[in-house]
Amino acid sequence: MPPSEDQHFDVVVVGGGPAGSTVSTLIARQGHRVLLVEKQKFPRYQIGESLLPSTVHGVCRILGVAEALERAGFKRKLGGIFKWGANPEPWDFSFSVSPRLAGPTSFAYQVERSKFDSILLDNSRRSGVDVREGCAVSEIIEEDGRVVGIRYTDDSGQSREARARYVVDASGNGSRIHRFVGGKRNYSDFFRNIAVFGYFEGGGRMPKPKDGNIFSVAFDKGWIWYIPLADNLTSVGAVVGRENVKEIQDDPAAAWRRMLKSCPEIDALLDGVDQVSEGQYAEVRVRKDWSYWKDSFWSPGMILVGDAACFVDPVFSSGVHLATYSALLAARSINSCLDGTLTEDRSFGEFEARYRREYGLFYEFLVSFYDMHRDEQSYFWKAKKITNCGDSDLEAFVELIGGLVSGDTSLVSSDAAIARLTATSAEFETAVRSSKDSDDLGNPFFEAESIGAILSEGANLQGRAMFGEPIEPEAPLFTGGLVASKDGMSWAEPADVRN
Repeated sequence: MPPSEDQHFDVVVVGGGPAGSTVSTLIARQGHRVLLVEKQKFPRYQIGESLLPSTVHGVCRILGVAEALERAGFKRKLGGIFKWGANPEPWDFSFSVSPRLAGPTSFAYQVERSKFDSILLDNSRRSGVDVREGCAVSEIIEEDGRVVGIRYTDDSGQSREARARYVVDASGNGSRIHRFVGGKRNYSDFFRNIAVFGYFEGGGRMPKPKDGNIFSVAFDKGWIWYIPLADNLTSVGAVVGRENVKEIQDDPAAAWRRMLKSCPEIDALLDGVDQVSEGQYAEVRVRKDWSYWKDSFWSPGMILVGDAACFVDPVFSSGVHLATYSALLAARSINSCLDGTLTEDRSFGEFEARYRREYGLFYEFLVSFYDMHRDEQSYFWKAKKITNCGDSDLEAFVELIGGLVSGDTSLVSSDAAIARLTATSAEFETAVRSSKDSDDLGNPFFEAESIGAILSEGANLQGRAMFGEPIEPEAPLFTGGLVASKDGMSWAEPADVRN
């Protein structure tokens, strides 16, 4: 309906990327009225092309877009290849190593985000979300200490106002409204990197069936990603320390070329291959790739999802996973509150504790992974130590970077929890604030008791997606915590689910 006819909603979502489209769809399907405003017009360019199995076979199947993704013809990713650490030779992993990913779910996709994000946003429209593109939020409306709506400029330049019970900030790392939940963004001392990236018209490929795998290579200034998006398109980026800022600022394209040239493995794959010269992939882009987390992820009337809440170094392709998983958690919380089954403190407390924990797993392991004096066996061992997942060290590594230690029993089709993280989100905040910088790889996470109690609940999101409810009963992640309802769309007390 035209914007002027209805400006009252149950939920307003700011941002139409994977986080925004996911949370809006899952709320609208419960019969709630949802408005989604997006500043740009889709399709639009976005970085972050490499997905994890938990997103493809879990969240995307729950959203009902799995078949659309398959029809899109995205490149299949069976695992990854690293030239990293003390081992001078490249080493690789396959998702199929994990029993939780064996068989038809042992892959993810490399995606062009302009296409992938459009699939998810179009799905929101079909699900009943009022999607308005070309709309820039200008102001958050607060009354009596609570967020109650937004003011925005629509695609015709007119000022509009929309009021709602809840406002969801899904506008990413560039969010201008995250401050309304209170607190500040805390930037990691360890991960303060700069990414410079662009695209080539093809490039070398690994032998099939690994031709779709991501290749990550450490070099003297940082590391390089090499993502085969299609036979005729490759995303290549360098992630380097902030001491390289001036070199990149002076001439991003030239600096990028020099970095790729200085890495023999990448240079060989691009020998004789032209850079894309037209369209959305012609530009060499720069992004400040600093990891951060907010003091708070929600306040009365407002909730942060995806990069609006936190961001972690992208070496394990965790961006879309964290975005869509946090959106699922947020949708459960909002649905529970709108239905009147739980209080805000109880419902959003569960959301924040789970999302902080998921973020913390990636952050902790990455600190260890950046120690180039280790070999891959050491990395596998570390993954096993902090997750307590998998029957072997390698399986633990695969489940961690496959998105399967999320603490949600609906991410894959079998296996119940192995262990529980019982510490509060406050413990995580204390540990991450105490993280040391890159000159000393010690990390208080390694001493936190909570780290050893993580469960691979991500193993059942796919089960919920395929069968409508988890394969095995879910237990709370935290003492006195909640579990997902039988349909996975809200929270419930554990006794309510058993009954």
